[in-house]
Amino acid sequence: MSRVVMFVLNDCRTDARVLREAGTLVGAGHQVTIMARPSDLNDQRSETEQRDGFEIIRIPVPLRWRRRARLAAAPWRGWRLAGWWARDQLKAGPLGWARLAVAGIAALVAVPFVVVGVLVMVLARALPGTARLRSGIDWLVRWRSSTEEWDRAAATAAPGADVFHGHDLNALHAAVLARARVGGALVYDSHEIFLESGSHATRPGWARSIFRKREAAWVGEADALVTVNDALARELGERYLPRRVVVVHNCPPRPGPTPEASGLLADAPGPLRAPGPLRAALGIGADVPLALYHGGFSKHRGLEELAAAAALPILDGTHVVFLGYGSQAAELRALAAASPVADRVHVLSAVSPDVLIDWVRDADVAVMPIQDSTLNHRLSTPNKLFEALAAGVPIVASDLPELRRIVMEDPAGPLGVLCDPTDPASIAAAIAELLGRPMDERAALRERCLDAARDRWNWETESARLVELYADLAASTAGAVP
Repeated sequence: MSRVVMFVLNDCRTDARVLREAGTLVGAGHQVTIMARPSDLNDQRSETEQRDGFEIIRIPVPLRWRRRARLAAAPWRGWRLAGWWARDQLKAGPLGWARLAVAGIAALVAVPFVVVGVLVMVLARALPGTARLRSGIDWLVRWRSSTEEWDRAAATAAPGADVFHGHDLNALHAAVLARARVGGALVYDSHEIFLESGSHATRPGWARSIFRKREAAWVGEADALVTVNDALARELGERYLPRRVVVVHNCPPRPGPTPEASGLLADAPGPLRAPGPLRAALGIGADVPLALYHGGFSKHRGLEELAAAAALPILDGTHVVFLGYGSQAAELRALAAASPVADRVHVLSAVSPDVLIDWVRDADVAVMPIQDSTLNHRLSTPNKLFEALAAGVPIVASDLPELRRIVMEDPAGPLGVLCDPTDPASIAAAIAELLGRPMDERAALRERCLDAARDRWNWETESARLVELYADLAASTAGAVP
């Protein structure tokens, strides 16, 4: 079988897709190494972890390059570099007149940068388009001096392999560089339309076109492109004309049998169960209506709209829970605290992927009001969708193409309802509609969700296509790589 090296520009501690793919390939007889980075971006030490039959090697992002990037992208920040330099010098030896002189020199060096900074801020307000120009330049410089430097370091540290597998555009270059050293096959695993995701989607068109040309060139070198759903496969296929496209949805493992009936509440109607870990953490019983958002706390995920929906009279008595992590966590906690129904709006930190399904199972409804703000969002099938199905929890989702296809067009019947994610009233009505159904209908819907996860939307089914791809690559590279 093949030696496989994967590259991913995160710490790979909770990246379910990367970890599942690695485990699946090990189970199929391949030898797998993952090149990642430390959790702390300032940590300059490499580290190695053994997990589930494969190895994770974490290579730091070169710190010196990040400092230079900040100066190149925004020269007015030079006073910070002067301060860092003074701090490093003061730490280098005992405090004395020489060390104090260093601090004084750093202060003098910082003065012109402060002056430039003031001028830049004035010009940015006076000249239209300056902010977007800065955004594009900042992106390019940071990529060149941080992302690409990690790509080079990871490629150099990577062992030889038969297949180099790059996860997303920011790690694909590492796989390209590693393959160039020793030969072998190249796989691009695009978890999303990278240039249409997050802050990348808001960058100036001229900057995005540079990366799009790079992505096209690297895809042209790849033996296969792996992605997460059919819509993204079509979009990326039309953009880049890859040699082979393989779709592997981000599904959790096939769910096992439904929990034992002994867990049911004797005096509760229908299928309500004794409180599990989520309800226990909230201190609420199994008879309390509970709508759950779980996953990343970031922009355009409908967090504000769901919080607003919780306060509408139609959801009186319903608890709304945000379970996750991300850049908007502090803002979301403040929003929940300020809600007129703050006692029913909860923000909880993410739990381990190993126990996530148990927590999701406690919900009556799983809500995913992702906004139609980018092409990537419009075509997305978020992990939380398949995790909710594996937990047997009905869905309230945005009326977007791929979500509609899975939620409303399932062969066994709808797995939930759709809503307008921009309208809190529409979100609230969809939640209330599911909660208001008779208990036997709610039980049947939960079982439909579980059946869909068991029969169609599970990792065992999806990963078979990945195993098939690697069997073909192993055959084509046999004896080609020393």
